[in-house]
Amino acid sequence: KELNLDNPRCFNEKMQWLKLYDRRPEYTMMVDKYKVKEYVAGIIGEKHIIPTLGVWDNPDEIDFDTLPEKFVLKCNHNSGLGMYICRDKSNMDISRIKENLKKGLKEDYFLTGREWPYKNVPRKIIAEKYMSDGDNGLIDYKVHNFNGVPKLILVCKDRFKNSGLTEDFFSTEWEHLNVKRPHRELSEQPIARPGELEKILDFSAWLSQNIPFVRTDFYIINHQVYFSELTFYPASGFETFDPDEWDYKMGEWLVLPKLI
Repeated sequence: KELNLDNPRCFNEKMQWLKLYDRRPEYTMMVDKYKVKEYVAGIIGEKHIIPTLGVWDNPDEIDFDTLPEKFVLKCNHNSGLGMYICRDKSNMDISRIKENLKKGLKEDYFLTGREWPYKNVPRKIIAEKYMSDGDNGLIDYKVHNFNGVPKLILVCKDRFKNSGLTEDFFSTEWEHLNVKRPHRELSEQPIARPGELEKILDFSAWLSQNIPFVRTDFYIINHQVYFSELTFYPASGFETFDPDEWDYKMGEWLVLPKLI
């Protein structure tokens, strides 16, 4: 539908408005997967940060012998391209890993959806500790915060299973909501309310203060909450909702700042 920037009403319209007019320079640091760790640790504590094993400017600097048997490599400025999840070092193809990381470093993530905070992130490669929650894999708890208030939780699970990623929306009281992303399936199994939910919601409120909208993502591993990332424009503001009324309901929750 036609974009109305003069009087945006739905969530996706307001995402585009925020890209254009909410230009706080600290957002660049907050989307930097390397620098954001220190920032978040200062708010919720170092023990909730996934350990960084190394940081490099290019793949040829990486000494793979110094890395553990399991680890994750990724670029700090994009989403996915170049990522390598190592579960067994004996199966590594180092030349291919380096080639993919070089492609990742070249990607201008700003161009895909004009999400300006990514434009000036100093590009790095980071290695992180491999995190797992047993046979279940990692479950993403993506808290949607509107003007500093957590209102909605998107639970993403089974990302690496053959059945494919599932996405379910919950209220902050853990009520399963009647909304979905049309191209994603709901989980076939009930998703239990995590015992750490209140801590996640507290952390989300702290991290989203004075920000019109930000999504705060977490994992829970052995009952310990770990920070994942901050996202200002989920799906770049181009994701539809089923039913469509949720696009407008979320839009009502989001109060845009006044232009000076």
